[in-house]
Amino acid sequence: MSLITFGVVALDCPDPRALADFYAGALGWQVTEEDGEWVEVAGPDGRVLAFQRVADYRPPQWPGQDVPQQLHLDFDVPKAQIDEAERQIIALGAKLVQHDDGKRDWRVYLDPAGHPFCLCMR
Repeated sequence: MSLITFGVVALDCPDPRALADFYAGALGWQVTEEDGEWVEVAGPDGRVLAFQRVADYRPPQWPGQDVPQQLHLDFDVPKAQIDEAERQIIALGAKLVQHDDGKRDWRVYLDPAGHPFCLCMR
């Protein structure tokens, strides 16, 4: 057994509360910790995403690599509900940047701070 266990995924951003609200709304999770510089949202089974304030934040560029994405998040969505999920996240502030075009099983979006993430159809 390892002494190291997984904690959270933390995303840099200019406004941690705004980005936490976006992901809490998209996932149906709740903000559980906030100190102005760091905000966490938690969901079932103890899953946590964290958001930290970074001065002079520069969002990743998709699909270019002048400012690389560094990481991205994949969220599973039942295939029959992909359009509904897309409407929900766009209403929360996401931007669609790559449609599946009927050829892939994912769509790429940017969150309000510019991080790419995917809705993956299962």
